[in-house]
Amino acid sequence: MDKPTYNKETFYHWTEIKTRFRDLDPLNHVNNAVFNTYFEESRIDFIRQIPGIRTSMESGNSFILVHLELDYLKPILFGDTVMVGSAIEEYGNTSVKAFQAIYSLNNKELKAIAKTTGVWFDLKKNRPVRLPEIDNREQYLYKNSDG
Repeated sequence: MDKPTYNKETFYHWTEIKTRFRDLDPLNHVNNAVFNTYFEESRIDFIRQIPGIRTSMESGNSFILVHLELDYLKPILFGDTVMVGSAIEEYGNTSVKAFQAIYSLNNKELKAIAKTTGVWFDLKKNRPVRLPEIDNREQYLYKNSDG
């Protein structure tokens, strides 16, 4: 998986999260499961910023997470503030593949990276549906500075 150095332009969307005491494990750093919560919080905030997605959500549709690949690179400590970058890697007919990274706000150190696949789902009909129309969809794509 790509391990991008911090660059504000790499990801379309950024979410800032301050660690809480309850995020810690007995080793006094953020528990591995909480990393996924940070990624999830940022993904939800990100998709709500996309007008076509937001409108479709208001009509009873939502992403269902079907795949998660997560690499833990460095610990996050109590009191740290992190930035989670989120972008889309690839659009499908009913799915979206996303790429995300967590960085320390203080020194821009890369803490974790994740790839996810979400299927656009009609919650009333309980089945996948075609992605809604997304204007300027290229703007939401992950911009790998290495090529």
